[in-house]
Amino acid sequence: MTPDPRPPGRDAEERATVPLAKEPGPPERDVQDGGRDGGHRAHRPWSARRVPAALVAAVILVAAVAALADVIAVRAGRPAAAWRRHLTDALATRPVDDVWMLTGAAVAAAVGAWLIVLALTPGLRRWLPLSRPAGCPRLRASLDRDGAAALLRDAATRVPGVGAARVRVRRHRVRARVDVRFRDPRQVKEDLVAALDEECDRLALARPPRVAVRVRRRTD
Repeated sequence: MTPDPRPPGRDAEERATVPLAKEPGPPERDVQDGGRDGGHRAHRPWSARRVPAALVAAVILVAAVAALADVIAVRAGRPAAAWRRHLTDALATRPVDDVWMLTGAAVAAAVGAWLIVLALTPGLRRWLPLSRPAGCPRLRASLDRDGAAALLRDAATRVPGVGAARVRVRRHRVRARVDVRFRDPRQVKEDLVAALDEECDRLALARPPRVAVRVRRRTD
């Protein structure tokens, strides 16, 4: 009989997707992780922002092409386009407190604020950064929240007395709701907190979340 080459617990580990990448990354975007990895910093991966970048590029391209085509037409001796004449007249004659001027300014300010937020935030909120080994400062790893929730749910169901468990993982907190079939709910809650804390330590998250457990007795 040939032994199974996979180590124990391999199936549970395969449910958590952990992408690995070696990249230098700018130091100003790093976030201190509390010293769990020998003093190195770990942070959430940054999103490429492809959709917002494509939308902004498309709008700028269309506006630039339209303006350039109209300028070339005017230089060739043709009259300016009606849309440009209408826009110029409206900007020259409408007062600053006009409702359309205020609406356009509000929309432009909202779009600008949205682009600034996208530029200054990493995005990819469903990924949790893992702590780095002391000997690999450029190694970056992230754990998907669904994978972390699956591992924590398995750890919760292994506690005696637990019939069902629902776990939700956030950036700074883990919320678990558990149905108790037997045993004292208070004892089950204490064991659950200990089991979830131990599993969180095994996940090696750069920012260990706080664990909040709610138990209820189910007799049906």
